[in-house]
Amino acid sequence: MKISEIIKVLNASIACGEAYIETNIERGFASDLMSDVLTLDTDKMILITGLANMQTIRTVEMADVQCILFVRNKQISEDMLKLAQEHNMVLLQCKYSMFNAVGKLYQAGLEPVY
Repeated sequence: MKISEIIKVLNASIACGEAYIETNIERGFASDLMSDVLTLDTDKMILITGLANMQTIRTVEMADVQCILFVRNKQISEDMLKLAQEHNMVLLQCKYSMFNAVGKLYQAGLEPVY
């Protein structure tokens, strides 16, 4: 599933990484525990989280994740945005709860990590 399709399915907004919206995402992982993210060894993954802080951006950079979807209308700070841009990340925001967003993406064909 392309990031542009994720945007469409969730009526999400894109905060940064517009140049990468045609990137293919194969799997999704939902968590607010960044320690769980660090245990993953998956390429072409989107992280779905409600944890909107610098730790999330730093964790995703270390885990080599391409895209983050912030749920529950979480706001992205300027510092988060700047760091994400430095690492060519895609940051998305949507109004849905994590449960609802994950369900919609799964129904649209996005596979889970496990």
